[in-house]
Amino acid sequence: MTSIPVAGTATKPKAEVSPEAISKARAAWVLGITFIVGLAIYYFVGVDEGLTSLFGKTMVIHEFVHDSRHFLGFPCH
Repeated sequence: MTSIPVAGTATKPKAEVSPEAISKARAAWVLGITFIVGLAIYYFVGVDEGLTSLFGKTMVIHEFVHDSRHFLGFPCH
């Protein structure tokens, strides 16, 4: 007597999975870049105004992120 295969019950060969999906060096690199980008975003949204401004006295960045600055709770006045 032969069995009839039912849809969705066929066994698939299992793929080998590496226990280390990403190397430690690559993880450190990605975390470092993420930290630097996050720090830059934090600076431009939260700190860039007045004497600490990187772009002189133009306040362009400050005005560009003004509403998000208040939304995130940074005082600027």
